[in-house]
Formats: sequence, C-alpha cells, structure tokens
Amino acid sequence: MIRLQGLSMHYTLGASRIDVLRDVDLSVPAGQTVAVTGPSGSGKTSLLLLLAGLERPAAGQVWLDGLRLNTLGRDALADLRRDRIGIIFQSFHLLPSLTALDNAALPLQIAGRRDALPQARALLERVGLGARLHHYPSQLSGGEQQRVAIARALVHRPAVLLADEPTGNLDDHTGEKVRELLFELQRDIGTTLVLVTHDPDFAARCDRVLRL
Repeated sequence: MIRLQGLSMHYTLGASRIDVLRDVDLSVPAGQTVAVTGPSGSGKTSLLLLLAGLERPAAGQVWLDGLRLNTLGRDALADLRRDRIGIIFQSFHLLPSLTALDNAALPLQIAGRRDALPQARALLERVGLGARLHHYPSQLSGGEQQRVAIARALVHRPAVLLADEPTGNLDDHTGEKVRELLFELQRDIGTTLVLVTHDPDFAARCDRVLRL
C-alpha cells in the first residue's frame, strides 16, 4: 500500500540546510497499522506530509496504493487525497462555520456523492455523536471535535489513514476513548494506518513501531 525508496527531505534557511529525512526506505502492506515515533524535530510530521502529497521530497520516490506521487500534479494529488487518503490532525482542523454533520460529510460532498449526509450521519452516530449532529465545533468539547475529525477522515473509507498525534490535545481519559475508537474503525474499514505519536503505549497497539 505504501512504498518509500531513498526518500530525503530538507529545508533551507539562509545559508543553512536542515536535513529532515535522509534516504528512507519503507514498505507497508495493505491493512497494517504502523506507529512512527521519535523526538521532536526528527521528521515524523514531515513524513506524513510527504505520504499525503502535501510536500515534495528532495530525492527519492513515494508510492501510495500503486500510484507514484512524484509524477502527479497538484490536481491529481488533491483527487488522491479526496478518494484514497484520510488525515487526522492533532488540532482537529474542523471548519468553524460548518456543523458536525457537514464537517464529517465534506469529503463525500466534494466528491459529488449524493449519499454524503446519510453516510456522515451514520458514522457520527457510530462514534457517539448522534445527538450533536447540528452543533458547531465551538459547541463541542475537544474529544467530541476529534471524533468528528475521525469521522471526516474515514467517511469515504480511505485506503490509507494518516494520523498526526491525534490524541495529543486531549486529557488521558478522553484520549483513551478516542484511541479505542480509532483502532475499532480502522479494523472495520481495513484501512492502512500510519500513526505519529510520542505515546509508547499508543504506539505499542500498532502492528509495527518505527523510530526516527
């Protein structure tokens, strides 16, 4: 499902060059769960951005679900994210002007799916938010907002789910409930999960743990 070959990435600040990733090789089969760990600044989030086609590598190749991302233009990458990739951020990134239902339905609406709202409603009910469908993000707790974000990331049944510290802004009790929900939905859908986390217990639930 995911293959990286000789992947490198760097930033240039004035006369200085900062190497973020150097010559990374990785293969992840379909349906596997992988945790990426390591200290701050080691390139974990940069790796997710490269997998999502939101950044371009300085060198090397990225394949996702049989497609070589390096050869795709901006529109094709946007289509790939719409159809085959789900992304969960630490800070939720819900649209404040949309209700929970509309936020969760957004990927399907962008794709022109007529069943966008029924599908989003069913998934929000699955994550325990059936009574909060018409609430806005400002009216939801952090845990509720993250559950909406998980529903939005999975509503189109993506081949790959990328999660960047998805419980980093939650208290321990709420974070545990969100972790259980995330793995439950991942198993049901059969999506491939790449999870960035500093939490060793969270990482240990994955099939593989990789350290940068």
